[in-house]
Amino acid sequence: QASEEASLRALESLMTEFFHNCTTNERKREIEELLNNFAQQIGAWRFCLYFLSSTRNDYVMMYSLTVFENLINKMWLGVPSQDKMEIRSCLPKLLLAHHKTLPYFIRNKLCKVIVDIGRQDWPMFYHDFFTNILQLIQSPVTTPLGLIMLKTTSEELACPREDLSVARKEELRKLLLDQVQTVLGLLTGILESIWDKHSVTAATPPPSPTSGESGDLLSSLLQSPSAAKLLNQPIPILDTESEYICSLALECLAHLFSWIPLSTSITPSLLTTIFHFARFGCDTRVRKMSSVNGSSQNSVLGQERGRLGVLAMSCINELMSKNCVPMEFEEYLLRMFQQTFYLLQKITKDNNAHTVKSRLEELDESYIEKFTDFLRLFVSVHLRRIESYSQFPVVEFLALLFKYTFHQPTHEGYFSCLDIWTLFLDYLTSKIKSRLADKEAVLNRPLFCFLRGHRYEDALVLLLTEVLNRIQFRYNQAQLEELDDETLDDDQQTEWQRYLRQSLEVVAKVMELLPTHAFSTLFPVLQDNLEVYLGLQQFVVTSGTGHRLNITAENDCRRLHCSLRDLSSLLQAVGRLAEYFIGDVFAARFNDALTVVERLVKVTLYGSQIKLYNIETAVPSVLKPDLIDVHAQSLAALQAYAHWLAQFYSEVHRQNPEQFISLVSTALEAITPLISSKVQEKLLLSACHLLVSLATTVRPVFLISIPAVQKVFNRITDTSAQRLPDKAQVLVCRALSNVLLLPWPNLPESEQQWAVRSTNHASLISALTREYRQLKSNAILPQRKVQLEDTKVIIHQTLSVLEDIVESISGESTKSRQICYQSLQESVQVSLALFPAFIHQSDVTDEMLSFFLTLFQGLRVQMGVPFTEQIIQTFLNMFTREQLAESILHEGSTGCRVVEKFLKILQVVVQEPGQVFKPFLPSVISLCMEQVYPIIAERSSPDVKAELFELLFRVLHHNWRYFFKSSVLASVQRGVAEEQMENEAQFSAIMQAFGQSFLQPDIHLFKQNLFYLEMLNTKQKLYHKKIFRTTMLFQFVNVLLQVLVHKSHDLLQEEIGIATYNMASVDFDGFYSAFLPEFLASCDGVDSNQKNVLGRNFKMDRDLPSFTQNVHRLVNDLRYYRLCNDSLPPGTVKL
Repeated sequence: QASEEASLRALESLMTEFFHNCTTNERKREIEELLNNFAQQIGAWRFCLYFLSSTRNDYVMMYSLTVFENLINKMWLGVPSQDKMEIRSCLPKLLLAHHKTLPYFIRNKLCKVIVDIGRQDWPMFYHDFFTNILQLIQSPVTTPLGLIMLKTTSEELACPREDLSVARKEELRKLLLDQVQTVLGLLTGILESIWDKHSVTAATPPPSPTSGESGDLLSSLLQSPSAAKLLNQPIPILDTESEYICSLALECLAHLFSWIPLSTSITPSLLTTIFHFARFGCDTRVRKMSSVNGSSQNSVLGQERGRLGVLAMSCINELMSKNCVPMEFEEYLLRMFQQTFYLLQKITKDNNAHTVKSRLEELDESYIEKFTDFLRLFVSVHLRRIESYSQFPVVEFLALLFKYTFHQPTHEGYFSCLDIWTLFLDYLTSKIKSRLADKEAVLNRPLFCFLRGHRYEDALVLLLTEVLNRIQFRYNQAQLEELDDETLDDDQQTEWQRYLRQSLEVVAKVMELLPTHAFSTLFPVLQDNLEVYLGLQQFVVTSGTGHRLNITAENDCRRLHCSLRDLSSLLQAVGRLAEYFIGDVFAARFNDALTVVERLVKVTLYGSQIKLYNIETAVPSVLKPDLIDVHAQSLAALQAYAHWLAQFYSEVHRQNPEQFISLVSTALEAITPLISSKVQEKLLLSACHLLVSLATTVRPVFLISIPAVQKVFNRITDTSAQRLPDKAQVLVCRALSNVLLLPWPNLPESEQQWAVRSTNHASLISALTREYRQLKSNAILPQRKVQLEDTKVIIHQTLSVLEDIVESISGESTKSRQICYQSLQESVQVSLALFPAFIHQSDVTDEMLSFFLTLFQGLRVQMGVPFTEQIIQTFLNMFTREQLAESILHEGSTGCRVVEKFLKILQVVVQEPGQVFKPFLPSVISLCMEQVYPIIAERSSPDVKAELFELLFRVLHHNWRYFFKSSVLASVQRGVAEEQMENEAQFSAIMQAFGQSFLQPDIHLFKQNLFYLEMLNTKQKLYHKKIFRTTMLFQFVNVLLQVLVHKSHDLLQEEIGIATYNMASVDFDGFYSAFLPEFLASCDGVDSNQKNVLGRNFKMDRDLPSFTQNVHRLVNDLRYYRLCNDSLPPGTVKL
């Protein structure tokens, strides 16, 4: 006794010292070591039992419980059975005696420790574990404690962590499932009795569902009178204790529902009860009452009651999220939906005192979130199931969802509801499309034929109108001004852009289903705002410094600001809808589209002519960006109709092309004045993009002869003109190059005028590269710093343009690529000559290699074999081991990028079919394995590795014959191709590198390389090759199993399991008879008896699912045995 007393005092003072803010980290480490050593010794638990019953110090109690936790979870096997019995008997007694007075976190920890014992010993050695919990729940004094124990049991036993064998996990789940019915019955009883006890009126229970009643059960929203009457009862007022018990019971249910299957043990009366509690969340009266009485006690009560609603909705959502619904449970689901929609009706009810929005604002935010989750699950998982019940009022549901959506108090809430509508529209679209697929005959009829007069039509039109209103400042300025339009999120968009984009997606989906409605709703609104914009001309006055917009009254400026913001959004909407005017519906919807395009052309020209982007305004910080944005958006919207213009061109080019020519010419008149370095970048880039689309997508034959386009040619090739910003320069050059290079649509080869276009292209490129080509003569001379910087600028500017030009025609016809390469030939040779001079300037090398990579990808045929060989040879000579080391180790990310691009070029080379580049294979492999690999193998950084392994994979995949020559003669004689192996050493080295990569922590590299091996096996039967089978197969299997055991790449469990199966299946006999016994024999930390059990449990299955299950069982149990065997260290430590 005395020594225990002294130890307790010592422990208390150590704990106080440890948590004191003056204690140094050094001293904390000493104390920690002392405490750890004390916990490890045999019999420490006896002291801890004494500490727990004799101290009031929280730190000491927590420490003592941690000692028990460690003992039970890690050392239980080695504890003598007498001691186990004593622990099993003492801890529950301690809990019962002190549960009322212990702090809640200590009490919960003690519960968990007792549940941990049950996890190990129930039912064999601790047979009354679960019965005790049921008794605690049934006794009114200990109900809360019993519920905490129950929830902890559900958490720890139903989905246990890995420190149990698979057999035990399965046994526990089965034992718990046997108790489910009893437990659910108890929980139902508790919730019902509390509800009834506090209920104001006596309730009649709902009729139990029987097959005979199903008809009226499915009748419209809750027409079964008893259910409606029940749900209309006033909500009872609960005392704090009842409140607490109900919240614990609901938490238990939510956890149970997360793992038990849907079945009839979830009774209608349980569901009804849960719904009763869900009403606590949508009862604003409860919160009102708490604020009127003013006492803090009451307002806490109000929050608690709101929390009951949230917990009940969590239970409902757990059930909703299960996709697999047994037939007999469907009826219950229907009842659940009806009851939830009753709640939805309640939440969205209008009355004089409350608007819907103010009602929603009063509800608990988490309750609204849960409710929205419910609606999302209903639409995404169950709508297709429920819609088939003719009695289910889907249209009424949509009306409620509509109200709920457009009265959300927060932007996030509104976004979540828009997501639900998107799911609904997707469901509708795919349903109609599948119907169309069933009826071959009606394939040509567009989707909307099936919605005309459909019961959803009105709902969709309402939705469209309201979503459009929501994005307009005219109706919604206060809310929209709150949205941030500065900060970019992870998707590189601002809050306002996200809001607009999500809204326009809904508009577009409605457009797909109801195009005529959508168009007739949107166009007039666009028209109104366009009138305002086009009318600004009359307010433009000339002043001393230029033009000024003579609108100054604050109110007028504000209205103009709103109108311009709305016009900008509506232009984006019109652009988003462009895809619904092309293809099969082109002719049917031609007039609508023509109206739109004519308006857009008019607006863009107007903006460029009166130069609204340069005008002075009364509120420059607001109106100037508005005017620029509208102009930019009108160009972008017109660009969206490029595919429509292309289709227009191909349909009319023979008859009367005047209308088409006029549209394109006017658009170009709008673009040309904007291509200037004086124009704001946002506007300049919109103009450039439109020019690119006209040149690339529409490709009219007359483009080159339009004066506006010739003006742009002159501007770009004039060296005295100020260069455009980089992005714009690249886009304009791409457009001009494409005008000359791309074949004209609708014309035969003989009318393509290639000779003239080729000459023009050559002079364009010559003008663009003049300065660059002059670098060649002095590249060899050492350059001064200033001169070097100037040279770098020329290289950067020229190569970014050339690279883009090549990339944009890489998928085009041979003729286009030929002309392109002829024009570029001299610049390419200059680049190769310059390369060695800049090998130590990694930023320049990076750009040059980017350019060469693009050339190899797009023009390697045109470059011809001799020159390509010269390029590769130059690179191979330049990238010596020293140069590679310098790039990778000393030049940071740019240096690594250079090497990665070089490896990418080699990837293109080794993929080339035919014999042309085969002579390079030996030097490519030796570069990889002797130069690059040794530098990066030991580095933890992932740089260069992914590209290197992709190159090695391509070497194998595209050059299999380099390693395996199959002789036709051999296959004829033996009936099986016995392949001769060549270059065996190189093959083995590559495989060794793959094997090594699986021992490194980088999960992306692991995944990529595993995929490559599997791919080589699928395509080339890698695992079946003799060299792999006899010398490598089981080394790989061993590495993969070790990775699983170490849990280092847990996210890839499934992929690793499948790869292990594919390898083992090449030689199952060898796997079961030799590999598995050897693998187990070499496992440390398990005794021979355990190894035998592991071996016996691995059944000799040969199908994939059973085999991977066996692998995961082996891994789990091996880890479990190792955990058990970490036995107790000898030696005793005194505090």
